[in-house]
This record gives sequence, structure tokens and C-alpha cells, in this order.
Amino acid sequence: MKTAVVTDSTAYITKELREKFNIHMIPLNVIFGNEVYQEEIDLTWSQFYEEVRTKALPTTSQPPIGGFVELFEQLASAGYDAVVSIHLSSGISGTYQGAVTAGTMVEGIKVYSFDSEISCMVQGFYALEAAEMASSGADADAILARLSELKKTARAYFMVDDLAHLQRGGRLSSAQAFIGSLLQVKPLLHFVDKVIAPFEKIRTRRKAMKRIADLLGEDALSGGDWRAVIIHANRGQEAEEWRRELTGLYPNVEFSISYFGAVIGTHLGEGAMGLGWMKKL
Repeated sequence: MKTAVVTDSTAYITKELREKFNIHMIPLNVIFGNEVYQEEIDLTWSQFYEEVRTKALPTTSQPPIGGFVELFEQLASAGYDAVVSIHLSSGISGTYQGAVTAGTMVEGIKVYSFDSEISCMVQGFYALEAAEMASSGADADAILARLSELKKTARAYFMVDDLAHLQRGGRLSSAQAFIGSLLQVKPLLHFVDKVIAPFEKIRTRRKAMKRIADLLGEDALSGGDWRAVIIHANRGQEAEEWRRELTGLYPNVEFSISYFGAVIGTHLGEGAMGLGWMKKL
């Protein structure tokens, strides 16, 4: 069986990695007024952070089902028998359900949709693992079984730096944003039951990042080898410095750096910082 791997743009896997591992990507949309951009195709993460400084906060939308159908049909025509389609959490987007629906509308190829229950490069870890297995000849059932095992160890925590940005997006009241700014509160968030939920409120950025690092340590120090990704919203230098610090603390963790792209960045705002990880099985 020849199996293709699909993910969406919110995995934030670079074009170079997608090409190297033969991962097919379907973009979500970012809408500034009447202008619609396909994330990671028409709009890079760095362009996005430039745009939001001078424009009203955009809205975002999932890929149209027709886009999924077209991609799956192309893969069928290319000789694939199956698709493992890996997407951001169904609790924050209809993208996963779009893949499920499209899978029932195509012939000649079987679509296996996987809800990562998370987003960003932790979602990307699943896609990269699936792609490596597919290239070695693993079938879709074996790939999905592996991803389900990895999910048991997957974690991600992220800190929002700009409370005003959350307020602009309707996810925080003006009063909460004002009080939070006065207190320098840095909310830590994580995924619970597929949705983003508060974890803790921490008073400063430095303390928030240390708390996230300590959470990684609780898992990493239990033994085994881990992979982790530092995810930043236009804070590349800070991410590099954090990687050097964390690498010294946790030698059994392989660290990489990624970013909050346009869709996720719309909801978190510039300056957000996150850390995600899973065990190498």
C-alpha cells in the first residue's frame, strides 16, 4: 500500500522539510478585510507580524472542503492508495472535520483523518513521524497506531505576552486586559480535551518561561529520549537563547525551534512563546 501524508498549515512545517519528507499541506486562510491569504503560501509568519502592526486584526478560516477533495483526488491520481491526514485540534477548528467529510467524497483512495488535539509544530511532529513511516512502507493502520501512542506523551504550554491582543480578538474583556497589564500577568495556556484552557497565571515573562521549562523537566527527568520544540511569535533571538539554556538542562531532549504562524498568531499575538514535547518511542 502506498500511503500519502497530509497536514494543514498550522503544523508550521517549513517548505524544505515538507519537500524532504514528502508531506502534503493544505492551507488555512487569513482574512484582512477583503483580502484572503493562504497561510504559508501567500503569507509567511514574518510578513504576518508586519501586517498586523498597521492593519486591523484579521479573521481566520478553515480550508474549504473542496480543497481537501481536490488534494485527495490528486493523490489518488498519483498512485496513492491511502492518506493519513493530520490536523489541528478539532476543538479549535473545523479543519479536521473537513478532512473527514472530504474523505467520504472521493473514490479510489481511503482517507484516515487524525485529530492531533493540539497545533503548531507538535502537530508537525506527528506529520513527520507519519511521513517517515510511510516512506518505509508502513500502512495507514500502523501509522495511526503509532501516532496514538505518541499522543499519550505529547504536551504543549504557551504564554501570551500581549493581553490587549487577546482582548482585541474578543477572548478577554477590556477590564481583564487592563488589570492584567497593570499586574504584568502572563497567562499560561495548554490544551485540555481538545480546547485551549488556562493553566496558570504568572506575574512575569521570565517566571512564565521558567515554569514551562520546569514542566518539561518533570517529563524529561523521568527518563528516555524526548523531542521538544520552542515556538515563538516573532521572537527568534529569544527562542535561540532559550534553546541553549534548555539544552544544557536536559541533555536527553532534542530541541528545535518553530513559530506561531499567521492563523495561530492571530489569536495569541506577537511575543507569545511556547514549548511542546513528546517522547521518542
